[in-house]
Amino acid sequence: MSGAAPFLPASLGKVAVLMGGRSAEREVSLMSGQGVLQALLDCGVDAHAFDPAQRELMALQREGFDRCFIALHGRFGEDGTVQGALELMGIPYTGSGVMASSIAMDKVMTKRIWLAEGLPTPRHVLVQPSQIDTLSADALVGTLGWPLIVKPAREGSSIGVSKVTRAADLHAALRAAAACDSDVLCEQCIVGDEVTCPVLGAGPDARALPMIRIVAPDGNYDYQNKYFTDDTQYLVPCGLPDSEIAAIDALVIRAYQVLGCRGWGRIDVMIDGATRQPYLLEINTSPGMTSHSLVPMSARAAGMSYQALCCHLLAHAGLDNQEAAP
Repeated sequence: MSGAAPFLPASLGKVAVLMGGRSAEREVSLMSGQGVLQALLDCGVDAHAFDPAQRELMALQREGFDRCFIALHGRFGEDGTVQGALELMGIPYTGSGVMASSIAMDKVMTKRIWLAEGLPTPRHVLVQPSQIDTLSADALVGTLGWPLIVKPAREGSSIGVSKVTRAADLHAALRAAAACDSDVLCEQCIVGDEVTCPVLGAGPDARALPMIRIVAPDGNYDYQNKYFTDDTQYLVPCGLPDSEIAAIDALVIRAYQVLGCRGWGRIDVMIDGATRQPYLLEINTSPGMTSHSLVPMSARAAGMSYQALCCHLLAHAGLDNQEAAP
């Protein structure tokens, strides 16, 4: 892929870059949004910052915005709520529609669909906050084994996520996740290579961008190591055998398609170090666009600049009830 399809910036009209918002990922969203805003301005787009935490969404319609680039992350931005409001106002937006956004934000619902479609994902147990104090570590480990991952069912950026290696730490990890969400996901920990796989497009036209292998300090790819340090290594080309790359690309495109995603997304995958079996972890339908973010890194490896990526995504903004914009 040599770059985005050509377009005339003026044809995109007045554009709002939605950033900030009310989720736990507000800080990251502001960084993503500022990067996107500057990129669009550099391309000659009539782009403006818009923070839904500070302004009501209906102002988008009153002020004559023609399109929205969604740089919101997490709840109230990546979960179908903003998408639904934009559908009602008839303002095309980047990324997946209402249903796909809502499902993808919920890790448990995503897993249920992937499992129903025969796609591999780590074993999991859903825990309600009322069960935490009485939950038997032995029963949980009997299902998932050691170590295990504890995470909120509906958060991103590794917020509230813990890797638990002993029973003494389990309940603290469960309570930390429950502080972020009413549903807590306990998941089998796959030990091996961690890769992330960006996807562009929709339906049969969906295509994978170059896969990135992530090597984090002590294998801990947490919030700090994602956004605020330079200690994590991002390998692109990923260095895996071509046959593995092809199989994982096919897997992630299928995982993206069965959820009904469009526009773009990024799927995180763990590869079992012993069996080389890939397991789908989760999907992001409004991925980060910061200086440390992975989709721009992958796009660069495919010959697409940050500015070209932003303009490509905006040019393909759409609505659920009509074809994506040309």
